[in-house]
Amino acid sequence: MKISKTNMMNRNKILVVSAAVTMTFVSCGEQKNKKDAEISTPQAVEQSKIETADIADASFSDEMTGKVFRKYQQLRVALVNSDADEVQTVAGNLAESFSQEREDMKTMALAMAEAADIEKQRELFSEFTEKVEPILKESISEGTIYKQFCPMAFDGKGGYWISDVDEIRNPYYGDKMLKCGKVVEEIQ
Repeated sequence: MKISKTNMMNRNKILVVSAAVTMTFVSCGEQKNKKDAEISTPQAVEQSKIETADIADASFSDEMTGKVFRKYQQLRVALVNSDADEVQTVAGNLAESFSQEREDMKTMALAMAEAADIEKQRELFSEFTEKVEPILKESISEGTIYKQFCPMAFDGKGGYWISDVDEIRNPYYGDKMLKCGKVVEEIQ
């Protein structure tokens, strides 16, 4: 008994379609057993990135500098989020990180903790950055940190900050101008 070439091709097509339909039903059935994934809008994903504290891959030669860097990053994120209350809390914790040799930095951190106005906190953060940068530069032992700059901060005078990621998240403008700035130096 001979099967014509056309009948054989039709039979193969039917087998392929049947297999595809079966696989679809099987995979859809498996999906019902899995937990539903929450779908986020692009805006929600972006806001989540902003609110999530960055995790530094940099290490420092002494414990105090590492602790100061972590608190500094928390401050930076709080400023990016324009959260004056969080800045006060983190700045208070940062002040506790300093030994007596760094009394000037402790005083600056305490001033940030006492300031309730976010713009004043940003000014103090800029001044603090000037003081902390040389310490971070001389103490980094592993990884990379990024010196970043916004030319528009402080009425066009500009402002620097140190970040643990190269992506720009501007602490001087928050969500008003989140990505204003550039990396001016990689510190290793």
